[in-house]
Amino acid sequence: MRIIPISLKGDVHANSDLVNLILSSIRRAKYRLKNNDVLVVAHKIVSKAEGRVIDLVSIHPSKRAINIAKKYHKDPRIVELILSESRRIVKMERGIIITETKHGFVCANGGVDKSNISGDRAVLLPTKPDRSAIKIKRAVKRKTRKNVAVIVSDTFGRPFRKGQVNVAIGIAGLNPLKDYRGTKDMFGKRLKVTEIAVADEMASAAELVMGKTDAVPVVIITDFKYDNKQGSAKDLLRKRKYDLFR
Repeated sequence: MRIIPISLKGDVHANSDLVNLILSSIRRAKYRLKNNDVLVVAHKIVSKAEGRVIDLVSIHPSKRAINIAKKYHKDPRIVELILSESRRIVKMERGIIITETKHGFVCANGGVDKSNISGDRAVLLPTKPDRSAIKIKRAVKRKTRKNVAVIVSDTFGRPFRKGQVNVAIGIAGLNPLKDYRGTKDMFGKRLKVTEIAVADEMASAAELVMGKTDAVPVVIITDFKYDNKQGSAKDLLRKRKYDLFR
């Protein structure tokens, strides 16, 4: 398996032709896409291209947002966006707001982010990340005749562990889970619960060359065998009734 970083020239804006930008950057890196390559695309450039960038001047915080912001030392405009992007608040403590987004992701700040964006603005998650991934996959196939998989990624924190890792929030062209249940281990014992989050592991591997300050929002993973059955990032979400922490 190889992990190939792809830098984009310049920033992405609303209505940018994201796939053309990605493909021209790949050509500039002197790489030729192959069938079954995986494109890992940072959600931020997807969100920018889809117009999911908010000018904070336009936000008028509610009384609830103002009260939460005062208690947790946050910008009330950001808190208002967090509330609007979330189904519910999971936990608020020590200046940290954990929510369940409308997508079903449990993460800090409802996915609202002010990093790597100019001016007094914030970036939201794509409205439908799976759909975003599918659109990229189809456009790449149309323009290159190559059948690739696409992962839209974001960086999440983890319970019980320090540090953030990249995870898959949108998927096209692959099964995000590798299910070992029912198979036997090396000692002949039947496995009962083992499912490997392949899409998350590929997204995390991509982060090793993406970085946060290196302007590498696209990564190609090549020569890796995966199940190309179409799945969804929702397949990675643990149902609430099985979640011990909610």
